[in-house]
Amino acid sequence: MMLAACALIALTTIIAKGLGTGYGGPPLHPLQISAGRFIFALVGLSVALAVLRPTFHRPHIRLHVGRSFFGWAGVTLMFAAVARIPVSDATAISFLNPIFGMLLAIPLLGERVGPIRWTAAAIALVGALVLLRPGSSAFDPAALIALTAALFMGIEVILIKKLSGREAPLQILTINNSIGAIIACSAASFVWIAPSPSQWMALAAIGLVMVTAQSLFIQSMRSGDASFALPFSYSTLVFATLYDFWIFGVLPDWVSAVGGMIILSGALLLAWREVVRSRQKIPE
Repeated sequence: MMLAACALIALTTIIAKGLGTGYGGPPLHPLQISAGRFIFALVGLSVALAVLRPTFHRPHIRLHVGRSFFGWAGVTLMFAAVARIPVSDATAISFLNPIFGMLLAIPLLGERVGPIRWTAAAIALVGALVLLRPGSSAFDPAALIALTAALFMGIEVILIKKLSGREAPLQILTINNSIGAIIACSAASFVWIAPSPSQWMALAAIGLVMVTAQSLFIQSMRSGDASFALPFSYSTLVFATLYDFWIFGVLPDWVSAVGGMIILSGALLLAWREVVRSRQKIPE
């Protein structure tokens, strides 16, 4: 289920790249693409709610609004980045979001961070510097957009942690996509152009594929040991690279490959640390 979720998440970035580069019509603005992602995800959730008829409890509105805003901002910036740089580069940079989440957990959640986790953060950040190519003629500002997206997603991780102990996953998903749709549609109204029929289909695919991926991700975490399932989430980079080559004929160059592997190494070290800590119940 985790591998399937990752394959679908990578697919949404590929569809977003196509829409942002003129697939099936004029290029769509990232704000418009993210609006489609939230609108159609909410449509898919509405069908699930009609069938399951879950009971919702009183939500923590401020946390939901914050989580939805940073989630929307992160997704929108990621869609903007993949239209400019290889999807594999943007995906690798997005793996910094658990690193940012770890760093933000220090002041926001009062968590302690030990030497192994600091080492993982340092390794991943070095990889980000390699991918950003500072001072090089190959430097692309879109990489900074992807870095900002990872930061916002890291903030979202913190808010999800706060919500996960309070509310059921389906309630969190439904409220998140509802608030996200409001934010996304409001922002997209300033740049909206009429999509072609094929672009409408692609926008619907982004939303429905993403909500399916979210459901698979949550179910994977609930069905087994989360510390076992989570490292498989980094397979997103493999799927993104394969899709980018298959559809757009783009292969990462050696700098991208090195930077991506460095970030992946740091992220996997962090994931391994969480596995050991959860099994042995040892301090940070």
